[in-house]
Amino acid sequence: MAERPEIRKILDEANRKMDKAMSLTRKEFQDLRTGRASASLVDAIQVDYYGSPTPLKGLATISVPDARTLQIQPWDVSVSGEIEKAILKSDLGLTPNNDGKVIRIQIPPLSEERRLELAKVIRRAGEEGKVAIRNVRHEAIEGIKGLEKGKSISEDESHHGQKEVQKLTDRFIGDLDTAVAKKEQEIKSI
Repeated sequence: MAERPEIRKILDEANRKMDKAMSLTRKEFQDLRTGRASASLVDAIQVDYYGSPTPLKGLATISVPDARTLQIQPWDVSVSGEIEKAILKSDLGLTPNNDGKVIRIQIPPLSEERRLELAKVIRRAGEEGKVAIRNVRHEAIEGIKGLEKGKSISEDESHHGQKEVQKLTDRFIGDLDTAVAKKEQEIKSI
């Protein structure tokens, strides 16, 4: 059955949005470093800077002097305390050492407990990614049903379009499950 352009447009949009959800989840996985210091480890941290949430990398120079140390040097030292609070509030499980000018974070080797914590964070990020993908599926199916209601497409075309949306969803969720399993394996093997 030849696909109608209206359905193709909905499918293409769903594909783009699901791909974006997948990319965001992979980005979250990258931010989870496994026992090695990396500036990207603190990329997602938002600091309360004069009442507005600001990315940490917009407030400080972040460097990695050695494999187990992150060094954060705020451009405005008065925000050091807020940076420290934001790091403590994050789910990274890191303890900052603030000397007033520079904040140092020692990255501990992964204990078995920390590996299990990270695995939970990975699974939670994977679930959030699946929810985002399912929301896109719901939106696409509603769009196709709307075309059917508006008599733009037939009932058969609607069913075919909905099946295509489900196939797309299944593919992305399968890819996400694979990415979650791979990241969990990476954490367990380090």
